[in-house]
Amino acid sequence: MNVVDTTKPGIERLRTLKTGEGAAPLGVLLGFRLTDIGDGFAVFEGTPTAGHYNPQGTVHGGWTAAVLDSALGCAVETKLAARQSYGTIELKVNYVRPLTDAVGRITCRGDVIHAGRRMATSEARLVDTSGKLYAHGSCTCMIYEIA
Repeated sequence: MNVVDTTKPGIERLRTLKTGEGAAPLGVLLGFRLTDIGDGFAVFEGTPTAGHYNPQGTVHGGWTAAVLDSALGCAVETKLAARQSYGTIELKVNYVRPLTDAVGRITCRGDVIHAGRRMATSEARLVDTSGKLYAHGSCTCMIYEIA
C-alpha cells in the first residue's frame, strides 16, 4: 500500500499519482486512472469491460460511482494545502444511460464548485470519446487537518 506524503499540497500528491509513482490501488483494480489535473479539476479515464458487468449485462453502477467519486474527490484534493486531507460525506450519482464494454474508453472530469475552509463541493460528468453523457454526479467533502 502506498503511503501519502501529507507534507505536500494536494495537487503535488496527485502529480505523483499521475506520473505512476503511487498508483491508487482501487483504480488499478477497476481499470481506471488519473490522466490530468489542474487547479480545481481532475480527469480520470478507463475502459469498462464485461468483467465490470452486473447480472443485467451492463456495467455495475458501483464502477461508474467509483470513477465519479475519484474525479470528484481528486478535484477537491487539488485545492488542499499541505497537511490537509478530505473525506467524501455525500455522493450523488445520476445514471443517464447504460454503460457497456462496447462504449470503449470513457472520461470523467471533476470540477470544484466551492472550496471553503472545512467543506468543498464538486461536480463531474462521465462521457465517451464522442462526448455522449453516461452519468454525472456531485459530492460534498469535509476538509480536515492531519498531523
